[in-house]
Amino acid sequence: MDDRPSLYDDDIVTWAEEQAAALRALGTRGDLSNAVDWENIAEEIESVGRSHIRAVEGLLIQTLAHLLKRVSAPLAPASLHWREEIATFQATAWNAYEASMRQRLNWDRIWKVSLTAAEAGLGAYGNELLPGLPKACPIDPPDLLAERFDIDRALRTLASSVARR
Repeated sequence: MDDRPSLYDDDIVTWAEEQAAALRALGTRGDLSNAVDWENIAEEIESVGRSHIRAVEGLLIQTLAHLLKRVSAPLAPASLHWREEIATFQATAWNAYEASMRQRLNWDRIWKVSLTAAEAGLGAYGNELLPGLPKACPIDPPDLLAERFDIDRALRTLASSVARR
């Protein structure tokens, strides 16, 4: 028995893509049973990888939304709670993140949804987003996905992205 970690354990996204490709290749072989729905099985395997990507995107959206709320309304009663949530969501994203996801994450969508979520959350408290936020996330992905995430630096980056405009 092999004690080395498998690709499945190390990088589920790449594993899913490789397995789906292998299943599709098997599906083209005429000597194998036609009773197996090779294409849909391959799609289901690929969906495993996509679901992991969407989970990380969701955690990054929550991280950024809470950063945006905190920088936009630092004196709001929920501000300390937002800081705790930033730490929790970011650490969970870092833990679930795999290097192969970097190019597959939709960074524009993550930022846009974060802005929408933050705006809605702030509105519930009678606050608003900082005006003039950039169209693209000013926090670099490697910083957002760092093992030792610096919340204060991220908040300063967001605040200065408005001031530079």
